[in-house]
Amino acid sequence: MSAIKRSSNKEHWDKFWESADRVEEVYSNEGRVSRELSSVLDISGKLILEVGAGTGRDGIMLSRVGGKVVSLDYSSESLRLIRDGLGQEDNVYPCCADAFTLPFPDETFDVVFHQGLLEHFRNPDDLIAENVRVLKTGGLLLVDVPQKFHYYTLIKHALIFLNKWFAGWECEYSISELEAMLRRHSLEIVRSYGDWFNPPIWYRMLRRGVLSLGVKLPMYPGIFTFFRKLFAPLRNFLLSKRFILYTTLVIGAIGVKKGAGDEVK
Repeated sequence: MSAIKRSSNKEHWDKFWESADRVEEVYSNEGRVSRELSSVLDISGKLILEVGAGTGRDGIMLSRVGGKVVSLDYSSESLRLIRDGLGQEDNVYPCCADAFTLPFPDETFDVVFHQGLLEHFRNPDDLIAENVRVLKTGGLLLVDVPQKFHYYTLIKHALIFLNKWFAGWECEYSISELEAMLRRHSLEIVRSYGDWFNPPIWYRMLRRGVLSLGVKLPMYPGIFTFFRKLFAPLRNFLLSKRFILYTTLVIGAIGVKKGAGDEVK
C-alpha cells in the first residue's frame, strides 16, 4: 500500500495512550504552550479549550496560572490519563468529543489551542474552521506543529512508508505555511515561534525503540541538561530570529480572531 493512503485514527491513539500508563514516561513540551500564550495574554480568568489534549499537561499548567480549561480528546485512554493527572485544585474539565464537531456554541472560548494535533489530519482547514467557530472575537488560537525542514521529517516519512509510524500518518508545515493557514480563517498573527527538543528527537526515538527490547534509557541524561544550560543564552538569541524557525523541530503560531469589520493583515 502506498504511504499516501495511510491515516491517523482513533485506534492509533487509544493504543498509544493505553501504553502510556504513566504520564511521567511521556515527554512533555517543557511548558512551551503556557510560556508562549502567557507572552501575549494574561491567562488569569480566561476560558480555554485544549483540543486533542493527550496527557492534558498543557491544560493543567494553564489552569495553575489562573485559566479555566476544557481538555478535549476523542480517546478514552487520553481522558483517563488526564483525570489521573489532575490535582484537587486544578480547574480542568475533561471532555470526550470529536475535534471536527465541537459540542460548544459559537464564540465560547477566550483561547483555543492544540499541540501535536493538526499534522495528523488531511483536512486541516476543517479543523481550524471549527476552532475559530468556538473562539470569541478577539480571542486567541495557538497551533503547534512539526516543522518541515528537519531530519525528523525524513525519518518519519520513511517509517510511515513502512507502516511503522506509531500514529499511522503525519505531515508537517513551514512557519510560512502555518501562518498562511491561520490567515485564511480570518486570524491575524500576533506571535510565531519555534523550538528544538532537549533531549533531541534522535535520542527520544532511540529510547522508544530500545524499550521494546527491554532496555530503559534515562529520559533526561545529564549531558543534555548540561549543554542546554551552557548554551541557553545562544539558544534564546537564535530562537528570536525568524530564519531559525526554518530549522527548529517544532513551530507554532498564535492568531487573534478579528471581528467582521476588521482587516486581517
